[in-house]
Amino acid sequence: MAIPWKEFAPNQDTPIKQARVKARASVVGRIGIMMLSCGTGAWRVRDAMNTVARVLNLTCSADIGLTTINFTCFDAGHSYSQILALPNTGVNTDKLFVLETFVKQFDKKYAQLTIKQLHRKLDDIQQTPGHYSPIIKGLAAAIACASFIFLLGGGWIEMFCTFIGAGIGNWVRGEMGKRKMTTISGIAVSVGIAEMVYFLVFKGLQLGYPISGNHEAGYIGAMLFVIPGFPFITSFLDLSKLDMRSGLERLTYAIMITSVATLCGWLIALIINFQPENFAPLGLSPFWLLFLRLPASFFGVYGFSMMFNSSQKLAITSGLIGAVANTLRLELVDFNTIPAPAAAFCGALVAGLLASIINRTNGYPRISLTVPSIVIMIPGLYIYRGIYYIGLNEIGNGALWLTRAALIILFLPLGLFVARYLLDEEWRHFD
Repeated sequence: MAIPWKEFAPNQDTPIKQARVKARASVVGRIGIMMLSCGTGAWRVRDAMNTVARVLNLTCSADIGLTTINFTCFDAGHSYSQILALPNTGVNTDKLFVLETFVKQFDKKYAQLTIKQLHRKLDDIQQTPGHYSPIIKGLAAAIACASFIFLLGGGWIEMFCTFIGAGIGNWVRGEMGKRKMTTISGIAVSVGIAEMVYFLVFKGLQLGYPISGNHEAGYIGAMLFVIPGFPFITSFLDLSKLDMRSGLERLTYAIMITSVATLCGWLIALIINFQPENFAPLGLSPFWLLFLRLPASFFGVYGFSMMFNSSQKLAITSGLIGAVANTLRLELVDFNTIPAPAAAFCGALVAGLLASIINRTNGYPRISLTVPSIVIMIPGLYIYRGIYYIGLNEIGNGALWLTRAALIILFLPLGLFVARYLLDEEWRHFD
């Protein structure tokens, strides 16, 4: 049910600092649930609630999950508790940036407002439309997944088919989201359509060009737009701060989305007789491979950032970080310097360090920069191959690919944690 925030106080013209505990606590809770709706982790939500509560002379204790917040605010003589819930979860990095700026400026700019004025300001933030329509987000997914498939070893044929399939698939998911259809149905339908479109485009190309069948392996790229990067990364960050409830709920959600997507992809692959084979060699020298990986990594991260509703400046900044971090990771693996999980740690560490430096200059939330930068490092191909082979009762092969994927996924948030630990004094301690 929608919450009538403006009805928590009888006199809406009372300055918020002079209002009763109930009215002040409702502001704390509303800011917390709005930040949670943006996809950020529990630690950041709790920190924002505590910041506002201190300004309003309250003490706040909160228990935060994936879609719910249970909290109590109290002063010397009274207390007030609320349980708030979201109907769905998602990611909105631009709104997160606006809310973090609002919280930082709360004491100087907003603490003197009345209850009505403050909730009106929050209404404006909450009702701000997204930057991009489903069509533009579909184009962003097309760019990201086509870049992703090149980084995995695919050529122009795989990239073209992936571009069309992922673009239409993510557009369908966006349209279903606008109509408030359930997350599971949106994932299943969009993945199925993306793979079928890839199949039709690939067969259409074969009618006009002598294309060998081994290019069909790129169909996996058409479904990579559903990778739950934010829940995966924030779950481990929450667990590292002992926010066990939020961490486990986010991890469960990420596993659920990944399972639905891979199982649906597996079923479609069986119907159209596609297999996750190795890509045909590109025949590029190490120099040209390095030269092309930089823009491919940039556009991959840039596309994912747009899917997360990042502004153009934020998306470009994330893309530049990803170009450096992901190219470094791939080069470390190619030159057999270190194993793939350790290379993922190095890439995530570099992304975290760069994001922390940028955060100090322009205030962009670290998570809005780091997660898009390392989403492209999540081994979606490994996960899919693991489920594919398990579905065919090849348990050994399936377990091998899933184990490889799990090691890389574990090292990605670890790299971000170390970067944050080194450059953020508040993160290093508990309070």
